[in-house]
Amino acid sequence: VELIKNDRVIGGMTPVCSARASELYNIFLEGECVVTNSRTAEMCKLTENSFRDVNIAFANELSLICADQGINVWELIRLANRHPRVNILQPGPGVGGHCIAVDPWFIVSQNPQQARLIRTAREVNDSKPHWVLNQVKATLADYLTQSGKRANEVTIACFGLAFKPNIDDLRESPAMEIAEMIADWHSGETQVVEPNIHELPKKLAGHCALTSVEEALATADVLVLLVDHNEFKAIQGEAVRQEFIVDTKGVWR
Repeated sequence: VELIKNDRVIGGMTPVCSARASELYNIFLEGECVVTNSRTAEMCKLTENSFRDVNIAFANELSLICADQGINVWELIRLANRHPRVNILQPGPGVGGHCIAVDPWFIVSQNPQQARLIRTAREVNDSKPHWVLNQVKATLADYLTQSGKRANEVTIACFGLAFKPNIDDLRESPAMEIAEMIADWHSGETQVVEPNIHELPKKLAGHCALTSVEEALATADVLVLLVDHNEFKAIQGEAVRQEFIVDTKGVWR
């Protein structure tokens, strides 16, 4: 849909190149082709993704602060967004994909002294998976204290591997990174629920079990929600019997 609907910034090496690129896009494009020079067009693409990254970093940093202060970050954001000039994004386990998690570094590499905010945003988002892992470790410790079990007797289920909802793309996915870290660290069984794939990637194969939503809810002791796929949002509260949950998307809060 975006390929057809969105406006396109065209930056050819010459005016003739720009005109030909616009002609090609206009075969199927419903949006507008806006022509500029090649350097500005490239910087525009990097800026779009860096803007998103910075705004996500603000939400992710808020989630760290709220966790420390005992405040529900999703309620906080919902209330703050009632202000007409405030539009805070939703926090998550980090930032993934082949654009938003990568493009800001091109700006930082060219202008390291000036791009301090962009660099900091990248560092905030890149560090979020490790923070989530620490939350999982703390949750498991609480479960062990209450249940009396040993760690190798506990099953942890990770819900989602993709870098965003309702796709099968695992590129630069923070959910994938977190699942890998849990599988490497946890001595018990690690389950993965990813409804958009049919087999685990090589990094997880042999270390995790790909299972269904129903199986994970029935057998896992600790749940870790990493991606807000529609299938996970559709789960009714009463279907989640587990008390020990790390919900990075606020779906089961």
